[in-house]
Amino acid sequence: MEIGSFTFLSPEDFSYNNNSSNFSWFQDMENGFNGNANKRGRKDSEESLVNEELKKSGFSDILSSILLLDEAANQEEHQWFTDTDQEKAFFEANYKENVQEMNGFFDQLQNHYSEMDELNNPRNKRARKSSLVAASAAAVASGSDNVGPSQSGSGSGQQRRLWVKDRSKDWWDKCNHPDFPDEEFKRAFRMSKATFNMVCEELEPVVMKKNTMLRDAIPVRQRVAVCIWRLATGEPLRMVSKRFGLGISTCHKLVLEVCTAIKTVLMPKFVRWPDENKMKRIKEEFESTTGIPKVGGSMYTTHVPIIAPKISVAAYFNKKHTERNQKSSYSITLQGVVDQKGVFTDVCIGWPGSMSDDQVLEKSAFYQRATGGLLQDVWVVGSKGYPLMDWVLVPYAHQNLTWAQHAFNEKIGEIEKVAKEAFARLKQRWSCLQKRTEVKLQELPVVLGACCVLHNICEMRNEEMDPELKFELFDDEAIPENNLRSMSSVQARDHIAHNLLHHGLGGTGFL
Repeated sequence: MEIGSFTFLSPEDFSYNNNSSNFSWFQDMENGFNGNANKRGRKDSEESLVNEELKKSGFSDILSSILLLDEAANQEEHQWFTDTDQEKAFFEANYKENVQEMNGFFDQLQNHYSEMDELNNPRNKRARKSSLVAASAAAVASGSDNVGPSQSGSGSGQQRRLWVKDRSKDWWDKCNHPDFPDEEFKRAFRMSKATFNMVCEELEPVVMKKNTMLRDAIPVRQRVAVCIWRLATGEPLRMVSKRFGLGISTCHKLVLEVCTAIKTVLMPKFVRWPDENKMKRIKEEFESTTGIPKVGGSMYTTHVPIIAPKISVAAYFNKKHTERNQKSSYSITLQGVVDQKGVFTDVCIGWPGSMSDDQVLEKSAFYQRATGGLLQDVWVVGSKGYPLMDWVLVPYAHQNLTWAQHAFNEKIGEIEKVAKEAFARLKQRWSCLQKRTEVKLQELPVVLGACCVLHNICEMRNEEMDPELKFELFDDEAIPENNLRSMSSVQARDHIAHNLLHHGLGGTGFL
């Protein structure tokens, strides 16, 4: 509180002396004023005295108020210091109490570890002693005398101190048993035991972990099984945890680790563009079944549903799927080229679901390689959603088609069907692609790439599909605005259509 400064009167200003000659009316009496003048002077003097007394009382009130305010400010300041000291004392007492409790806790913890060490020391000594005796006996039996304590003391004397929740692994132990029926194994993992063993052998150098003093590492077969079962069934992680007797976070980590290993190790081996000899066989196979020459693959683009992302929501919004499902749908695209057997030879994963098929194609690395001269004298057949280019062959999309054009569309549809059926088998075999998963958007391309690799392995090893696994493939085909990109390709398509009709290869579906 701030108090303003005032000019105070000195004590002399308030002293009055009756014997002094400070008042003018005494002087008037001595000078001989008349009676009336004396009366008026006396009256004026009395009024002056009254005024002086009023002034004195006013200054006294002001002084008293100032003193009271000063006293109140001092009391308030004293009370503030008193409260501060009390709070400080309270905090100090609380801090000392907490320190004492923590010291007591650490003392108890140290005592506990000391007791554990005391218990473990006799066990370690007994283990070392027994191993030393066994090693000595073996050395004596073999006639060698070079067995030292360092070799015999390598027994597992250290005890695990990390607490691990005890979960049941009965289901996996049953599936992993050699006597487990192959049909049931295939129904659970979408592949036979032989194929599963091959995958484990390929991934073992990358996936295998070493045991530690805290816990034993999860075996390679169980790691791979967790990932494949999760991809095959699409079940949530809590169900995977119950099946394999592992923690939910551990299962999620294993799925991503194994998928990354599959994409890193197996994708270069099982998903690659055909060499010259293999491409020649693919062309011959397609031409023998459809009559269209120089076809090196069939291309298709599908959508995989995802949870609505936190950023760029509009880019992943799938309008057609939203209209079909009557609820907001979001997706990413998976473009693939397959050979005559439905094996992927190229994949492009991860572009937003709002993009059309031709936009996804133009963004892919396959498009860059093709325009750079990779596809020389090779056709890649696509649906009406792709443009007609020097290396992309698509059906006629306009109205009022001729017989030759009808015949061409019928045969080109057979090649399109190869890719569409391959994608249908992909989603049938790996059910995680049919619904939204718990995988983050940035991690999803790795999972999709692993599914494509495992699909190729199953197709190459002639793994038959379970007839109960059925899935209706639904993807939209929007005709691009500029669907004719090359006049030479237009002439080549017309020439193929003419040859199909006049050589009796057009079929009768258009009649």
